[in-house]
Amino acid sequence: MTNMPVVALVGNKGGSGKTTLCVNLASALSAAAPTIVLDADPQRSSLQWRNMAEREDAVPVLDAVDDTAAAIRKSRNEYQYVVIDCPPSVHAEQTGHVLAMCDLALIPVQPSPLDIWATVHIEDKVEEARRKNPNLRAVLVINQLESRTRLSRIIRQALAELSLPAAETAIRRRVAYRSSVLEGRAVTDLGSRGAEAANEISQLIDEVVRA
Repeated sequence: MTNMPVVALVGNKGGSGKTTLCVNLASALSAAAPTIVLDADPQRSSLQWRNMAEREDAVPVLDAVDDTAAAIRKSRNEYQYVVIDCPPSVHAEQTGHVLAMCDLALIPVQPSPLDIWATVHIEDKVEEARRKNPNLRAVLVINQLESRTRLSRIIRQALAELSLPAAETAIRRRVAYRSSVLEGRAVTDLGSRGAEAANEISQLIDEVVRA
């Protein structure tokens, strides 16, 4: 399997769970290889999470808002995995730099019409980025899935109408994700409380990051 060193979490609206997925993916990857998070979102939520981290050896987070491209160039030479938390807009300057330089863009999509509609604009930006970065892979990730709701049941059918592929692994709405981030931890730090969530993150990594 081939490692993909630069992984971006891309969204086009707030509240998609982008930062939560970012820090949990990075934390899981860091258990196997040197990993860093670049926070390119002006809200700097990943940095806030790192500042609250209880573990001194938690995955490092670097402020990459002001010079995103330089931070990517430097980090990809020093770490096996670089995970980037992008702004919640595909029109942000930072997102443009990231899409032009990353290997894999993961796009968390909640089971809601607004999230699906916002994703259409990401498709356009991915195609634009591929002119400079032809090897860019982009994958939709169903996030905060609630299997008993009607919207969650039809989300895959809706995503099939889009040009970007969707990961088979879906991230469910779990208390473990919310509580771990509030505590400055990852679901992999929660033991049995976070076991199911940690398994989802591991499955997603195996499916799309290490594929």
